[in-house]
Amino acid sequence: MNTYKVILFDLDGTLSDPKIGITKSVQFALKKMNIIETDLDTLVNFIGPPLQVTFPEFYHFDEKETEKAIQYYRVRFQEKGMFENELYPHVTTLLKALKKQQLTLVVATSKPTIFAEQILNYFQIAHYFELIVGSNLDGTRNSKTEIIQYILGIYQEYQPSDFIMIGDRKHDIIGAKNVGVHSIGVTYGYGSEEEINLAKPTYIVKHVNDLGSILIG
Repeated sequence: MNTYKVILFDLDGTLSDPKIGITKSVQFALKKMNIIETDLDTLVNFIGPPLQVTFPEFYHFDEKETEKAIQYYRVRFQEKGMFENELYPHVTTLLKALKKQQLTLVVATSKPTIFAEQILNYFQIAHYFELIVGSNLDGTRNSKTEIIQYILGIYQEYQPSDFIMIGDRKHDIIGAKNVGVHSIGVTYGYGSEEEINLAKPTYIVKHVNDLGSILIG
């Protein structure tokens, strides 16, 4: 078994369940764009990928419409959406155990860094992470490949084999593969088992508790 030294965690769908906050904020943005969505379950595909990808993919917005929708989304998300969120069970216990092993923990999310920091502080788990890396508010550095590559550039004393990326969507696994890093696909989040299997992560786990056996042994 590999001994990993730097553990990268996705945020939404991996550390926390943000369904209500994200889907209601998307619903709010769509209403501002004269689109009514009454079923929040139809919006769960917005959990994980960058909004710059999901609005054009699911509603065929052009660049200007996408930017406007993101601005509307952020109005509600900043006010209340980011706090309509809850940690998955046993996440704090896992983080404590990993820190006890002196592993370096990093958040790697497509969410803007400033929002990720506020959410982790809200949950009182920010202190477990040495680094929190997300996208920029102007939409740059929003792909998981760019985010992981940026983190590798900061920890140049380590080899790619020292890192592992944990996430619930194919973007997490593909991003890790693109930079030569191992990955764990979790099926308790918002990526289907089919999506995770097709992405072919190094490991697949069904529960938060299962992560410890891979990361600690």
